[in-house]
Amino acid sequence: MGSTMEPPGGGYLHLGAVTSPVGTARVLQLAFGCTTFSLVAHRGGFAGVQGTFCMAAWGFCFAVSGLVVACEFTRLHSCLHLSWGNFTAAFAMLATLLSATAAVIYPLYFTRLECPPEPAGCAARDFRLAASVFAGLLFLAYAAEVALTRARPGQVASYMATVSGLLKIVQAFVACIIFGALVYDSRYGRYVATQWCVAVYSLCFLATVAVVALSVTGHTGGLGCPFDRLVVVYTFLAVLLYLSAAVIWPVFCFDPKYGEPGRPPDCPRGSCSWDSQLVVATFTYVNLLLYVADLAYSQRIRFVPSL
Repeated sequence: MGSTMEPPGGGYLHLGAVTSPVGTARVLQLAFGCTTFSLVAHRGGFAGVQGTFCMAAWGFCFAVSGLVVACEFTRLHSCLHLSWGNFTAAFAMLATLLSATAAVIYPLYFTRLECPPEPAGCAARDFRLAASVFAGLLFLAYAAEVALTRARPGQVASYMATVSGLLKIVQAFVACIIFGALVYDSRYGRYVATQWCVAVYSLCFLATVAVVALSVTGHTGGLGCPFDRLVVVYTFLAVLLYLSAAVIWPVFCFDPKYGEPGRPPDCPRGSCSWDSQLVVATFTYVNLLLYVADLAYSQRIRFVPSL
């Protein structure tokens, strides 16, 4: 009688979801994530945009990680209209970037060796130090999942598990940093040339997000042309577009004819348009290198869209 209760595909619960190396990494993510934002919320404290970002990043990563573990453990992911392998690989890379950023920002803005004034006192300092340590461990747990699930050379895998797919997440993340700097008084509207750069950032970001969305939803097969070829063509165009921005933006921001070659002496730190322009220039070159690396890898990947 007991055997008739077994589902055709095996047991209802998949113990490998928590006992395999990847499963262990995900369980550690839940433990470290819960510990981190609990320490901050209880006594560590946070304030301002930086603290809100850290708490939002930890909360988002914890919630989605909990969903991933629950779906893997109960096998419910087979009921979702998603390419599960692409979804988990994309989220692991995004969570790695978010947790790494939060692990740098929180100690930088909130953690000090000396005790803050009462009523917070030394207890708040100790909680902030502990939260900083667990934030670092959380980043390592997500990085471990990315390392364990990344497709090896010659291996057939889901697209987002390949180096090219993981680079797409990093490119979109770097573009968000660029947009943040652009919004923060970068004065990009002064010249048509700098407006062109903003158009380049926006176009490449939207195209990258579209590639990720098509992969995660498993709709890459309905494009009417091979997805891998389309990715190579788009990445090549993105390299050319970013190359133009990498030349134009510094010229129109830092050349003496159009902008300031050095930081103005009357420009307050933390609220200076020159700083924002420097951030945009720096991350423009970062994304250009990422797209070049993506182009090199995307020509020799092998993946299965439905994985």
